[in-house]
Amino acid sequence: MDGVLVHEEHLIPGADAFLAELTERGANFVVVTNNPMFTRRDLRARLHGSGLDIPEDRIWTSAMATAKFLASQRPGGSAFVIGEVGLTTALHEAGYVLTDRDPDYVVLGETRTYSFEAITTAIRLIEKGARFVATNPDATGPSRHGIMPAAGAVAALIREATGKTPYFIGKPNPLMMRSALRAIGAHSEGTIMVGDRMDTDVIAGLEAGLATILVMSGISTPESVEQYPFRPSLIVDSIADLVGRTEDPFAGR
Repeated sequence: MDGVLVHEEHLIPGADAFLAELTERGANFVVVTNNPMFTRRDLRARLHGSGLDIPEDRIWTSAMATAKFLASQRPGGSAFVIGEVGLTTALHEAGYVLTDRDPDYVVLGETRTYSFEAITTAIRLIEKGARFVATNPDATGPSRHGIMPAAGAVAALIREATGKTPYFIGKPNPLMMRSALRAIGAHSEGTIMVGDRMDTDVIAGLEAGLATILVMSGISTPESVEQYPFRPSLIVDSIADLVGRTEDPFAGR
């Protein structure tokens, strides 16, 4: 979502035309984001405010993927959560109880107001045996005033205090991509991942068996692309370059 369709809640030119073309063609698609803070209803409203009309069922977040994973591992379980409404809502909908009394899991998401008290509670619960899961490994996230610490950075703090490494659900874990595919009934063989990051989007797509397109409208630069031992199927300046395109991105896979 960020860096591909919008940038700091401003429409990236061509994003609306690209989505309109997908809709006109009847193409199956889903918007995937590592941001676990918002419900997909909230995200739909935020995207609509940027000029993009995306149905709720076309949005998939790392919070939703985390809730699906936990429900498959331990149905009807319990968790102590550090995060916002997007994560707590997804866990509640998955049948989870949120508690700080002997939970099955400590689940770390993202919030604008990380609490030292909540982090301390998480550390103590993990020491007592709660399993440690985090929605996404991103160390930083964007804000209007520059970068800010994200789940990956706080997870590192908890890991250093407990000696326990969390299991990250979001990109680049291919589990995130597979859960998104299942959400829309798609298959990897006929799906393309469009993203702006080599270290999350492209590698997640590759490891899940998808063709990959890297757009240069977000975080990646020509220099940063060369630092990685893997390559996307196609590199374009922005999503606008995909509008009306007839070439097969799968060619040469």
